[in-house]
Amino acid sequence: MREGAHDPLPPWSSLELAARLHWALSPELPAPYRQALLREQWVQTRCYFARRADLTPAEVAHFCQDPDYVVRLCMAKRPDLLPEQVGSLCRDKDPNVRYAVARNALLTPEQRQQLQEDADELVRQAAKKGPRVSQTRCRPGQVPLYR
Repeated sequence: MREGAHDPLPPWSSLELAARLHWALSPELPAPYRQALLREQWVQTRCYFARRADLTPAEVAHFCQDPDYVVRLCMAKRPDLLPEQVGSLCRDKDPNVRYAVARNALLTPEQRQQLQEDADELVRQAAKKGPRVSQTRCRPGQVPLYR
Protein backbone atom coordinates (compact mmCIF):
# COMPACT_ATOMS: atom_id res chain seq x y z
CA MET A 1 0.00 0.00 0.00
CA ARG A 2 1.15 3.53 -0.74
CA GLU A 3 2.73 5.26 2.26
CA GLY A 4 0.26 7.79 3.64
CA ALA A 5 -2.51 6.31 1.48
CA HIS A 6 -5.07 8.00 3.69
CA ASP A 7 -3.67 11.40 2.68
CA PRO A 8 -5.27 13.03 -0.36
CA LEU A 9 -3.27 12.79 -3.57
CA PRO A 10 -1.68 16.00 -4.81
CA PRO A 11 -3.31 17.31 -7.97
CA TRP A 12 -1.82 15.76 -11.10
CA SER A 13 -1.06 19.22 -12.49
CA SER A 14 1.26 19.88 -9.52
CA LEU A 15 3.44 16.81 -10.13
CA GLU A 16 6.92 17.10 -11.59
CA LEU A 17 7.82 14.97 -14.63
CA ALA A 18 9.72 12.40 -12.50
CA ALA A 19 6.64 11.83 -10.33
CA ARG A 20 4.42 11.50 -13.41
CA LEU A 21 6.80 8.91 -14.89
CA HIS A 22 6.79 7.03 -11.57
CA TRP A 23 3.00 6.86 -11.50
CA ALA A 24 2.80 5.84 -15.18
CA LEU A 25 4.78 2.69 -14.27
CA SER A 26 3.47 2.09 -10.75
CA PRO A 27 1.52 -1.10 -9.99
CA GLU A 28 -0.49 0.87 -7.40
CA LEU A 29 -1.84 3.55 -9.73
CA PRO A 30 -4.71 5.54 -8.17
CA ALA A 31 -7.78 5.89 -10.40
CA PRO A 32 -7.59 9.72 -10.60
CA TYR A 33 -3.99 9.53 -11.82
CA ARG A 34 -4.92 6.80 -14.29
CA GLN A 35 -7.49 9.17 -15.80
CA ALA A 36 -4.96 12.03 -15.82
CA LEU A 37 -2.46 9.90 -17.73
CA LEU A 38 -4.91 9.65 -20.62
CA ARG A 39 -4.65 13.42 -21.01
CA GLU A 40 -0.98 13.74 -20.04
CA GLN A 41 0.90 16.52 -21.84
CA TRP A 42 4.29 14.76 -21.82
CA VAL A 43 4.66 12.22 -24.63
CA GLN A 44 7.28 10.25 -22.70
CA THR A 45 4.85 9.74 -19.82
CA ARG A 46 1.99 8.78 -22.17
CA CYS A 47 4.30 6.24 -23.84
CA TYR A 48 5.21 4.63 -20.54
CA PHE A 49 1.55 4.41 -19.58
CA ALA A 50 0.52 3.16 -23.05
CA ARG A 51 2.98 0.26 -22.77
CA ARG A 52 1.36 -1.09 -19.59
CA ALA A 53 0.09 -4.65 -19.99
CA ASP A 54 -2.89 -3.85 -17.74
CA LEU A 55 -4.54 -1.17 -19.89
CA THR A 56 -8.30 -1.37 -20.14
CA PRO A 57 -9.91 -1.77 -23.58
CA ALA A 58 -11.03 1.88 -23.38
CA GLU A 59 -7.46 3.00 -22.65
CA VAL A 60 -6.14 0.93 -25.55
CA ALA A 61 -8.73 2.50 -27.86
CA HIS A 62 -7.82 5.98 -26.60
CA PHE A 63 -4.11 5.55 -27.23
CA CYS A 64 -4.61 3.97 -30.66
CA GLN A 65 -5.96 7.40 -31.65
CA ASP A 66 -3.23 9.44 -29.92
CA PRO A 67 -2.05 12.43 -31.98
CA ASP A 68 1.61 11.49 -31.40
CA TYR A 69 2.92 8.71 -33.62
CA VAL A 70 5.29 7.45 -30.87
CA VAL A 71 2.31 6.56 -28.67
CA ARG A 72 0.54 4.85 -31.59
CA LEU A 73 3.78 2.97 -32.28
CA CYS A 74 3.69 1.63 -28.70
CA MET A 75 0.14 0.46 -29.29
CA ALA A 76 0.96 -1.25 -32.59
CA LYS A 77 2.94 -3.98 -30.80
CA ARG A 78 0.17 -5.00 -28.38
CA PRO A 79 -1.45 -8.45 -28.53
CA ASP A 80 -4.78 -7.17 -27.16
CA LEU A 81 -5.84 -4.95 -30.06
CA LEU A 82 -9.25 -5.26 -31.64
CA PRO A 83 -9.40 -6.07 -35.38
CA GLU A 84 -10.47 -2.50 -36.23
CA GLN A 85 -7.53 -1.11 -34.22
CA VAL A 86 -5.08 -3.34 -36.09
CA GLY A 87 -6.64 -2.18 -39.37
CA SER A 88 -6.33 1.47 -38.40
CA LEU A 89 -2.69 1.05 -37.39
CA CYS A 90 -1.98 -0.73 -40.69
CA ARG A 91 -3.25 2.39 -42.48
CA ASP A 92 -1.50 4.86 -40.17
CA LYS A 93 0.01 7.87 -41.94
CA ASP A 94 3.33 7.34 -40.16
CA PRO A 95 5.57 4.58 -41.56
CA ASN A 96 7.06 3.97 -38.09
CA VAL A 97 3.64 2.89 -36.83
CA ARG A 98 3.06 0.68 -39.87
CA TYR A 99 6.53 -0.81 -39.33
CA ALA A 100 5.66 -1.69 -35.71
CA VAL A 101 2.29 -3.23 -36.55
CA ALA A 102 3.78 -5.20 -39.47
CA ARG A 103 5.20 -7.76 -37.01
CA ASN A 104 2.00 -8.02 -34.92
CA ALA A 105 0.64 -11.58 -34.80
CA LEU A 106 -2.93 -10.21 -35.01
CA LEU A 107 -2.55 -9.17 -38.67
CA THR A 108 -4.86 -10.88 -41.11
CA PRO A 109 -3.28 -12.35 -44.26
CA GLU A 110 -4.78 -9.43 -46.21
CA GLN A 111 -3.24 -6.87 -43.86
CA ARG A 112 0.15 -8.60 -44.02
CA GLN A 113 -0.06 -8.54 -47.83
CA GLN A 114 -1.02 -4.85 -47.76
CA LEU A 115 2.04 -4.05 -45.63
CA GLN A 116 4.28 -6.19 -47.84
CA GLU A 117 3.30 -3.78 -50.64
CA ASP A 118 3.67 -0.62 -48.51
CA ALA A 119 5.31 2.48 -50.01
CA ASP A 120 7.98 2.32 -47.28
CA GLU A 121 10.76 -0.25 -47.81
CA LEU A 122 11.29 -0.88 -44.08
CA VAL A 123 7.58 -1.58 -43.59
CA ARG A 124 7.69 -4.06 -46.48
CA GLN A 125 10.71 -5.80 -44.98
CA ALA A 126 9.11 -6.06 -41.54
CA ALA A 127 5.88 -7.49 -42.98
CA LYS A 128 7.85 -10.11 -44.91
CA LYS A 129 9.57 -11.28 -41.71
CA GLY A 130 6.24 -12.42 -40.31
CA PRO A 131 4.77 -12.18 -36.84
CA ARG A 132 6.76 -11.64 -33.67
CA VAL A 133 5.32 -12.75 -30.35
CA SER A 134 4.62 -9.82 -28.04
CA GLN A 135 6.96 -9.68 -25.08
CA THR A 136 6.72 -7.98 -21.72
CA ARG A 137 9.32 -6.91 -19.23
CA CYS A 138 8.83 -6.10 -15.59
CA ARG A 139 11.36 -4.23 -13.53
CA PRO A 140 11.13 -4.38 -9.73
CA GLY A 141 8.48 -2.03 -8.41
CA GLN A 142 6.91 -1.53 -11.84
CA VAL A 143 3.95 -2.94 -13.70
CA PRO A 144 4.65 -5.31 -16.65
CA LEU A 145 5.18 -3.39 -19.91
CA TYR A 146 5.01 -4.47 -23.53
CA ARG A 147 8.37 -4.07 -25.21
